[in-house]
Amino acid sequence: MSEFNTDLPSIRKVQGYTKDKNSVEIKLLTNDLLLGTIIWQDPNCICLQDPNNLQILIWRHSIAFIRPK
Repeated sequence: MSEFNTDLPSIRKVQGYTKDKNSVEIKLLTNDLLLGTIIWQDPNCICLQDPNNLQILIWRHSIAFIRPK
Protein backbone atom coordinates (compact mmCIF):
# COMPACT_ATOMS: atom_id res chain seq x y z
CA MET A 1 0.00 0.00 0.00
CA SER A 2 1.34 3.41 -0.93
CA GLU A 3 1.46 6.30 1.52
CA PHE A 4 -1.38 8.81 1.29
CA ASN A 5 0.46 12.11 0.90
CA THR A 6 -1.95 15.00 1.44
CA ASP A 7 0.80 17.47 0.46
CA LEU A 8 0.44 16.43 -3.20
CA PRO A 9 -1.59 18.91 -5.30
CA SER A 10 -3.59 16.09 -6.93
CA ILE A 11 -4.69 14.72 -3.55
CA ARG A 12 -5.62 18.22 -2.34
CA LYS A 13 -7.63 18.85 -5.53
CA VAL A 14 -9.67 15.66 -5.05
CA GLN A 15 -10.11 16.54 -1.36
CA GLY A 16 -11.53 19.90 -2.50
CA TYR A 17 -14.01 18.19 -4.84
CA THR A 18 -15.03 15.90 -1.96
CA LYS A 19 -15.37 18.66 0.64
CA ASP A 20 -17.31 20.98 -1.69
CA LYS A 21 -19.46 18.09 -3.02
CA ASN A 22 -18.67 19.19 -6.58
CA SER A 23 -20.13 17.12 -9.38
CA VAL A 24 -17.28 15.61 -11.42
CA GLU A 25 -16.61 13.59 -14.55
CA ILE A 26 -14.15 10.74 -14.18
CA LYS A 27 -12.87 9.26 -17.42
CA LEU A 28 -11.34 5.82 -17.18
CA LEU A 29 -8.55 4.42 -19.33
CA THR A 30 -11.23 2.18 -20.89
CA ASN A 31 -12.92 5.39 -22.19
CA ASP A 32 -15.89 4.93 -19.81
CA LEU A 33 -17.12 8.28 -18.47
CA LEU A 34 -18.56 8.32 -14.95
CA LEU A 35 -20.50 11.24 -13.46
CA GLY A 36 -21.19 11.93 -9.82
CA THR A 37 -19.81 13.20 -6.53
CA ILE A 38 -16.63 11.92 -4.89
CA ILE A 39 -17.49 10.82 -1.35
CA TRP A 40 -14.07 9.57 -0.21
CA GLN A 41 -10.58 8.66 -1.37
CA ASP A 42 -7.72 6.57 -0.06
CA PRO A 43 -4.26 5.80 -1.48
CA ASN A 44 -5.67 3.19 -3.89
CA CYS A 45 -9.27 4.11 -4.68
CA ILE A 46 -11.83 6.85 -5.10
CA CYS A 47 -15.50 6.28 -4.28
CA LEU A 48 -17.94 8.06 -6.60
CA GLN A 49 -21.65 8.41 -5.88
CA ASP A 50 -23.53 8.51 -9.18
CA PRO A 51 -26.79 10.41 -9.88
CA ASN A 52 -28.77 7.28 -8.84
CA ASN A 53 -26.99 7.27 -5.44
CA LEU A 54 -25.02 4.14 -6.33
CA GLN A 55 -21.48 4.07 -4.96
CA ILE A 56 -18.78 3.12 -7.47
CA LEU A 57 -15.32 2.11 -6.28
CA ILE A 58 -12.68 3.25 -8.79
CA TRP A 59 -9.06 2.15 -8.67
CA ARG A 60 -6.81 5.20 -9.08
CA HIS A 61 -4.61 3.48 -11.66
CA SER A 62 -7.65 3.13 -13.97
CA ILE A 63 -8.36 6.89 -14.12
CA ALA A 64 -7.44 8.94 -17.18
CA PHE A 65 -8.73 12.24 -15.73
CA ILE A 66 -11.08 13.90 -13.25
CA ARG A 67 -12.67 17.25 -13.99
CA PRO A 68 -15.46 19.34 -12.49
CA LYS A 69 -18.80 19.04 -14.25
